[in-house]
Amino acid sequence: MGLKSDSRRLALENYPLRLTIPTRYGDMDTNAHLNNVAIARLMEESRVRFHYSLRADGGDLSPGGAMVAHVAIDYLGEGEYPADVEAGVGVVEIGRTSYRLAIGLFQNGRAFALADSVIVRVSADRGSAPLPQSLRDLLDRHRVSSA
Repeated sequence: MGLKSDSRRLALENYPLRLTIPTRYGDMDTNAHLNNVAIARLMEESRVRFHYSLRADGGDLSPGGAMVAHVAIDYLGEGEYPADVEAGVGVVEIGRTSYRLAIGLFQNGRAFALADSVIVRVSADRGSAPLPQSLRDLLDRHRVSSA
């Protein structure tokens, strides 16, 4: 089945946050394609920048912050060096204590990798904590669109 079964994920314009991330020479494998570790790093960079943008919009994951509980990556094709990567990030699900981010990596308008990251809000004692309504509302405004 995989992440690509959600057709919204295959179009960059459906993601509310879009980033341009340069590739590096060291990201290549022996076939001059972006290697799987580099793709995971690009996903991480996209996820972190999404959280920085949330914080800039007033999103607060205090008191304990948040942690990544799950990551899944589907490799759909080859990413190329030295072309920049266009990344899209958005929310696809909001739960009681966690939310699921969708990340897509694109070159030349084509998705070459998709990821899901489940993020759990953490309490001061390091257990899971409910998402406050203000954060839920903010996350809701950052959903991957259906058009």
